[in-house]
Amino acid sequence: MDKELEIAFNSIPLFSDQSLDTVTVERLGGLTNRNFLIATSKGKYVLRLAGEGTDEYIDRIREKKNAEVAVKAGVNAEILFFDEVSGTMVTRFIDDAVTMDIDKFKDAGALERTGQAFRKLHQSPDLFEGEFELFNQIDQYLEVLKKLGASLPDGYSEVQKSAEQVRAALSRHTLPKAACHCDPMVENCIDDGQKIFIIDFEYAGNNDPMWDLGDLSVEGNFSIEQEHIFLQAYFGHEPSAFDFGRMVMYKAMCDLLWTLWGVVQHANDNPVDDFWAYAVGRLSRCQKLMADPSFFEHLAAVTDGPQR
Repeated sequence: MDKELEIAFNSIPLFSDQSLDTVTVERLGGLTNRNFLIATSKGKYVLRLAGEGTDEYIDRIREKKNAEVAVKAGVNAEILFFDEVSGTMVTRFIDDAVTMDIDKFKDAGALERTGQAFRKLHQSPDLFEGEFELFNQIDQYLEVLKKLGASLPDGYSEVQKSAEQVRAALSRHTLPKAACHCDPMVENCIDDGQKIFIIDFEYAGNNDPMWDLGDLSVEGNFSIEQEHIFLQAYFGHEPSAFDFGRMVMYKAMCDLLWTLWGVVQHANDNPVDDFWAYAVGRLSRCQKLMADPSFFEHLAAVTDGPQR
């Protein structure tokens, strides 16, 4: 018996008339957290146990508020329980749906539904709690790594210097922020064939919407053709050079950010995956994108700003 799961299960009012002996438990995926499908006589639910060490960089009070805003916006799974101290959460299981992966995103219909879902989130009249400040987040992770005495992959400092050009370009034009997921891994998209649900709002905050689009493109390994379908569905028309350029900038920056995140997981001895290899791979992909000649064309478009 998983003692941590048992303690969490028994603390949830929804399961007060149940016991782990009388329900079906199935382990689901998750990089930092542990997730379980709980099937009871009353229905199916997903129970999340927060990963060890995540309290160092995730504000659970903020996560709860933002996840509730996303439910109200019509894109998140229904939240039935949330413990702001432990990070334990229960959501209603989405029936007849599949968790997206790289292969499933090759379907044009899924790409269109996803573009529409992110547009719906970004158009939420209620903003999120907290701002997602990319470069402040990078500094925060670097500070955590300093405290942990962790080393960075070879080549990181050179990429960080190149990122300053991106920072300068992005800071030239102030844009209104929107409620953004900020961590759109492909597995955080759930497709029931009619709509895409977006789940897991641990890192959410108000941000440039192009961050979400660029990050998902990276996570889904989108081709140029996939990006075209995705962005066309999101905007309802072809994106401007400025919008597309910002998306490309964030593709590079998300890899830089998640390089640091991976090193944090490695330093915290997270056993779920080889996070050092993950971080090195992220950094390598960032380097490759920045070395592409078209990257500087997109950088110039961002520097020039929106065309009037």
